[in-house]
Amino acid sequence: MGKELKAYIVSKKHHRFRRDFPEYQNLAEEYHRLGLCPKERMTRRFELLSSLETPVLLPDEKICFLRTVRQIPDCFTEDEWAEIRQKHFIHELGYMSNLSPDYERVIRVGLQALYGDADEYGKRVINAILDLTERYRAEAIRAGKTELAKVLGRVPRYGATSFYEALQSFRILHYSLWLEGNYHNTVGRFDKYMYPYLKADMEKGLYTRETALELVEDFFLSFNKDSDLYVGVQQGDNGQSMVLGGVDENGGEVFNLLSELCLEASKNLLMIDPKINLRVSRNTPLRVYELGSELTKAGLGFPQYSNDDVVIDGLVRLGYDPEDARDYVVAACWEFIIPKVGGDVANIGALSFPKVIDVCLHKYLTACETFADFMEKVKAEINAECDRICGNIRDLWFVLSPLMNLMMTGGIYEGGKYNNFGIHGTGIATAADSLAAIRKYIYDEKRFTKAELIEAVDSDFSRHSELLPLLRYEAPKLGNNEDLPDSMAVGLLHTFSESLKDRKNCRGGVYRAGTGSAMFYLWHANEIGASPDGRRKGEPFGTNFSPSLFARLHGPLSVISSFTKPDFREAINGGPLTMEFSASMFQGPDSVHKIAMLVKTFIDMGGHQMQLNAVNTELLKDAQKHPEAHTQLVVRVWGWSAYFVELDKEYQDHVLRRQQYSV
Repeated sequence: MGKELKAYIVSKKHHRFRRDFPEYQNLAEEYHRLGLCPKERMTRRFELLSSLETPVLLPDEKICFLRTVRQIPDCFTEDEWAEIRQKHFIHELGYMSNLSPDYERVIRVGLQALYGDADEYGKRVINAILDLTERYRAEAIRAGKTELAKVLGRVPRYGATSFYEALQSFRILHYSLWLEGNYHNTVGRFDKYMYPYLKADMEKGLYTRETALELVEDFFLSFNKDSDLYVGVQQGDNGQSMVLGGVDENGGEVFNLLSELCLEASKNLLMIDPKINLRVSRNTPLRVYELGSELTKAGLGFPQYSNDDVVIDGLVRLGYDPEDARDYVVAACWEFIIPKVGGDVANIGALSFPKVIDVCLHKYLTACETFADFMEKVKAEINAECDRICGNIRDLWFVLSPLMNLMMTGGIYEGGKYNNFGIHGTGIATAADSLAAIRKYIYDEKRFTKAELIEAVDSDFSRHSELLPLLRYEAPKLGNNEDLPDSMAVGLLHTFSESLKDRKNCRGGVYRAGTGSAMFYLWHANEIGASPDGRRKGEPFGTNFSPSLFARLHGPLSVISSFTKPDFREAINGGPLTMEFSASMFQGPDSVHKIAMLVKTFIDMGGHQMQLNAVNTELLKDAQKHPEAHTQLVVRVWGWSAYFVELDKEYQDHVLRRQQYSV
C-alpha cells in the first residue's frame, strides 16, 4: 500500500485543503427568489460546487479526486421544506439515498455515450464532471504524474479500457454523486463488474497479485478521504457498502481474485470504508468463510454475510424478477436492494415489537382469560401499528437528482423498476422474552398475578422487586434454543410479515418486513418504560436481530439455533443476527476456522444474514478515557462501522454492553 498516503489520510492532513464559501450558504434563498424548479436547483448547485473544487493530488496517490468544498448548501429554504412536508411524505433528508447506481454501464461506455439521451440537466451535469476531470488532468500534468494524466484523459468521458481506468472512473462517479447531494451511495457488486478489467490486465501481464493489491488498497483509501463530510447519524454511517461474491444472473459463482484482494486490502488498511458484505450460500466453499473470518479477526465489524439461498427466494416471492433477485446488493446497512433498476426505499419506517407488547400489557392483559386471547390482541396491535406506519406514508417526494437519474437504467425521477418500502422490526428479543414470561409465569404456572406484573413494570421493578431477578435472569430467553421464546419470535415475525402482505404503497410497490433495528434500538427503547422480560427503564434493546443485552446464554450455537427458526423469506428486508466475540478468542491457531464453521452452520441452517464483531472490552474502556490514543479503533455500530472515539457515548456504551461469545 502507499504508506505515505495512508498516513496522510489517517492524520487528516488533507483537511487543510478544505474551504468554506459563506457567500454561497444562502443559495436556497436565491433559488427561491428566482423560482427555480428542483432539477434546475440541483444542476445549478452541482455546476457551482464543481467549479469551486480545487484539484489536489495527495502523496503516493494513484486514484485521485478530493473534496475541497466543505459544505453543500441546501437547495430549499426552511419555509419551502415546511410547505413540501405539508403536501408530501419526506423520507429522511428528502434527497435520494440508499440506491445502487449502474456503475458497470457508465464505466464501460463512458459519460460521453450517455450525453445524447440525457435531458438538459443531465447534459449540464456531465459537462461539469468532465470539466473538473480536465482540471485534475492539468494538475496531474503539472505535477509530472503522466500515467494519471493519461487515465484522466480517457475516463470518465470514455469507457474504461483497463483496471486502473475503471477504478478511477468509479471514484469520479462516486465522488460526483456525493457532491450532487445524494447520500448513502452504495458500491454494489464490485467484484462482479470490476473483475473483467483486472482479469484482462492480469492476462496481459500488467499486474502481479501484489501490484494489483497495491492498486486496490489505493482505491480503498479513496473511500476514506471525505467520508467525514458524508451524511449519517454518526461519523461512519455513510453507506459505502460493497458486496462481494454470490451467484450471478445465471446462477454461477462470482467470488474471484478481486474478491480476495478486496478482503485482503480491507484487512491491511484497517479503515472503516468500504464496508464489506459477502454473499454466500450452502454451496460456498469453507475457504471463503475463512477469508471472511480473517477480516472479522481484524476487528472492523465486517464482513457481513447474506444468504443467497434465502434472500433470492424471498425477493422472488415479493415479485422481483429472478435475474434481478440474483443480482441483489446490500444497501447502506443491510437492506436488500436491486442495483441499476431498483428504486426501493428500504428503511422508510420501523415497528417496535416491545411497544406493541407494552400497549397490550396495559390495555388488554387484565381482561384476557387465556394466553391465546392475549396473543390475538398482540396480533391486532401489530396490524394496527402497520396501519399507522403505512397510513402516514403518502405522496412520497424526493429532490430530483439529474446525475443519479443518468446512472440508473430507465432513470429514477419517477421511481425505479421496483418501488417497494422496507419496514424494520425492532426489539424482537425483548418482545419474545416478554411474551414467554407472560405465558410461563402468569398463564401456565400462575407464579404471580397480572396486576403484580403491571405494577412491577410501571414502577421499574421498585414494586414487586422480587420479580426482577426472576424475569431478568431465570426466565426463558431467545438465544438459548428454547421452544417457548423461540416460538414467540417466529410468531411475531410471521404476524408482522402477514400484516404488511398485499399492502400497496403510494408508488405502486409493496411493503417488506425486516429484522433490522438501525438507531431504533436506542430510540424505541426510550419510548417505553421497563418490560416484562426484566429489562429496566432506559435500557436499550439488542441491536438488529439479536438477544437481549442481559440474557444469560448457553453459547453461540444455541443463539444461531434460536435465530434460524423463522422463515426469513417472509421478512426479507434484511437485519442481521449480530454477535460479538472477545478479541482474545482469535489468538488460538484454529479460531478462524471455528468462526468460519459457525457462520457456515448459520447459513446451512437457513439464517438470512449475519454480522460478527471481534471486541476488546478493556481497549474500548481505555479509549473512552484516552480517546487521543485510540483514533483508529474501529467498532461495528449497527449496519456500519465507525471509529469508536468519534461515536457519541450512548453508542459507545451500547457496544460495551453487548453479549460476548466464545467458540
